[in-house]
Amino acid sequence: MENNSVEKHEAGTRHWREQVADLLYWRDVKTTGVVFGASLLLLLSLTVCSIVSVSSYIGLALLSVTICFRIYKGILQAIQKSDEGHPFKQYLDQEVALSEDTVHKYSDMVLERLNKTIGELRRLFLVEDLVDSIKFALLMWILTYVGAFFNGLTILILGLIGAFSCPIIYEKHQTQIDHYLALVNNQIKDVVGKVQAKVPGLKRKAE
Repeated sequence: MENNSVEKHEAGTRHWREQVADLLYWRDVKTTGVVFGASLLLLLSLTVCSIVSVSSYIGLALLSVTICFRIYKGILQAIQKSDEGHPFKQYLDQEVALSEDTVHKYSDMVLERLNKTIGELRRLFLVEDLVDSIKFALLMWILTYVGAFFNGLTILILGLIGAFSCPIIYEKHQTQIDHYLALVNNQIKDVVGKVQAKVPGLKRKAE
């Protein structure tokens, strides 16, 4: 029974990753375009209005469409003297409640990621490995400058654009990008190796 649960969890994780990959790599241009456009429009709207205003405008827009369509279909049925019923009946009859299996599956995924993140942060902040903690401190220092130039929403917008553009660019130019990344990685390793050799206590435990 436990094995079946684990297999379902792994299958769900793989399916979720495949769906995300399909979106980011533009496998279905129409679907990705809608998701990317809607997400970008939402973030850009939040730079102008508050989240309460944006949510209200989206709700009003959706209600305007559905109410107008409902009235239009009602008038059309009255003129044609037809008895088609409610235009959204098929959607109203559908089950929209989340099943326990779905909730458990995604909550387990979130909990697993959260536990890994907490464990990694504990390892870095309590200096289990001095080199990794110094690298993390350097990253935090760089982010202080990033935060001085960009607010959170701007970073989210840039991150969204990068998430939907970098994977497809990498897929098309993988050989060249891997070559330059290898050169940069080798340079970083050389610098870190020289620093570790000169400064006592910076060598990793495995060394």
